[in-house]
Amino acid sequence: MHRRHRERGIVVNRRQFVSSLGASALALPGFANGGAKPLRGIFPIMQTPYTPDNRVDNAVLAKQVHFLERCRVHGMVWPQLASEYFHLTTAERIAGVEAILAAGKGVKPAIVVGCQAPDSSQAAEYARHATRLGADAIIALPPQGMTEEAAITAYYKAIGAASPLPMFVQAIGNMSVDFVVRLTMEVPTLRYIKDEAGPVLARYGEFRRKAPELHSFTGGHGRTLYDEMVRGFAGSMPAAAFGDLYSQAWDLYHAGRKREAVDYFSRACLLIIEVETYGLEAIKYILQLRGVFPSYTIRKGPGGGGGGKAVAFDDGARRSLRELMEHVRPQLLV
Repeated sequence: MHRRHRERGIVVNRRQFVSSLGASALALPGFANGGAKPLRGIFPIMQTPYTPDNRVDNAVLAKQVHFLERCRVHGMVWPQLASEYFHLTTAERIAGVEAILAAGKGVKPAIVVGCQAPDSSQAAEYARHATRLGADAIIALPPQGMTEEAAITAYYKAIGAASPLPMFVQAIGNMSVDFVVRLTMEVPTLRYIKDEAGPVLARYGEFRRKAPELHSFTGGHGRTLYDEMVRGFAGSMPAAAFGDLYSQAWDLYHAGRKREAVDYFSRACLLIIEVETYGLEAIKYILQLRGVFPSYTIRKGPGGGGGGKAVAFDDGARRSLRELMEHVRPQLLV
């Protein structure tokens, strides 16, 4: 009974929120989404390409949108941790989102824009920008170093107030299940989670019991994707380099062709081991091998641009990836 009352309260709050935005907000590109593009399935985190003089290559970002569409992914996300967002300036993020959403007009996959920032006012501005340009949803990490629940709640409330788009919370650190559940009550648009804050398979059962209206995604390169599909997760946000292996595994599994799904997922696992070992350079190198990126350049600096991997991405690593890509090539769509 208590859960039923709580769910009714959430629906009322969402309606009140939408009503308060007025007709002008309803006319914004992308607001009609409300789920027009399903937020379910394989949503790769897009990587950030750079020019030889270390500028963000917006033309290649746009190219990546069409590459992922041909990979039959269900959505795509930029910029998040695997996009090196912590090395991007505000101007680079604004221009990158504009390039992606311009390229994404008319594509089937949903486009989710990352809005995290060091403070709520900047995050809210990113959310407003994404809404104006017609994004399908937004996602945000809490600010680095922010651990107090009241501060995190205020941060997400500010983002939610800035945009009517469906929101993902990217849970990290000590964000407990109960805290995330309380957060959904405070932020009417928050109905999705990318959970990276603990044992996600065990936490999923808790979320299902305590907040069945919250849809769970994972990250972690999709290394437990098959288990997640069995349990009923809403989706996964792996890296973009071999999104077609993930998307085909997902589609086959949900079409009841589970043996074939295992075959595609097993191919993905070969590459997951490599990218977990070598980090972002390996991911970008695969995109280079596939003709999407001109190089596997990463930005160095505080925050670990190489994904914090201690193993050097050397000649042996590149040779291994070239050989593995030849092995999985028959299963690739592009």
